Amino acid sequence: MRGAVIHAPGDVRFETLDDPKILHPTDAVIRTAVTCVCGSDLWPWRGLEPIGGAHPMGHEYVGLVEEVGSEVTAVKPGQFVVEVPGEELWPGLLAVSDVMGTGWWASEAAEVKPGSTAVVVGDGAVGLCAVIAAKEMGAERIIAMSRHESRQKLAREFGATDIVTERGDEGIARIKDLTGGIGADSVLECVGTAEAMQQALRSTRPGGNVGFVGVPHDVAVDGQELFFSHVGLRGGPAPVRRYLPDLIERVMTGRIDPGRVFDLTLPLDQVAEGYRAMDERRAVKALLKP
Repeated sequence: MRGAVIHAPGDVRFETLDDPKILHPTDAVIRTAVTCVCGSDLWPWRGLEPIGGAHPMGHEYVGLVEEVGSEVTAVKPGQFVVEVPGEELWPGLLAVSDVMGTGWWASEAAEVKPGSTAVVVGDGAVGLCAVIAAKEMGAERIIAMSRHESRQKLAREFGATDIVTERGDEGIARIKDLTGGIGADSVLECVGTAEAMQQALRSTRPGGNVGFVGVPHDVAVDGQELFFSHVGLRGGPAPVRRYLPDLIERVMTGRIDPGRVFDLTLPLDQVAEGYRAMDERRAVKALLKP
């Protein structure tokens, strides 16, 4: 088996690995059809998370079932996970396996409701998918915070009604200007930095909610400030499996197309370039083909 292995910050290699084996009766072995680089994997790539020893990277994929354990009943060898009529839907379903589900969780955690105003902090793949989610949940106004023209364009095509390019205090002031000085009903934090969290909390109206799905790095929340803001804060790892049936149907019927976040396609042996391109923001998300 060939795969991506991280050895140190900035050092991801395409290597030969041991073939996977069934270890438990609930296991299944999948032959990957397409995979991708996850934005959360950029943290160890940048040296901002410990790596430990060299280990394989990647957790987003679709492919063919090769072998199953004795207790597996939901799938069988030969099936495509997820089953689809053609390759044109693979990118969308690959997005559903992680970033679309994460964007959906951000919208749910922030309690986006029909007719509400939502702000999305972050214009990576999760942030762009969060725009889709906010629109699907009925937000009347969706403000995307982005400083990159190509991402702004995609955000608008996904449903954003406004774009804010400012950051920090200026960004917060701009959100307040757009919301009559009150702040947004829901803010979806899709980055994970201290600045993004502060921007999210201070852009939310009293009684509003922040959904945070960016993996936190050096994020500290002032308890007293949160207490007096009357802002609700909820987040964590996305329960993607809960959303799969619904999101798969939306992709299959063409209602949503989150696969458009993949703006760079590479062969798997060029996986390191996928990391570099995303780290340098030359790509929103890199799709990898064996």
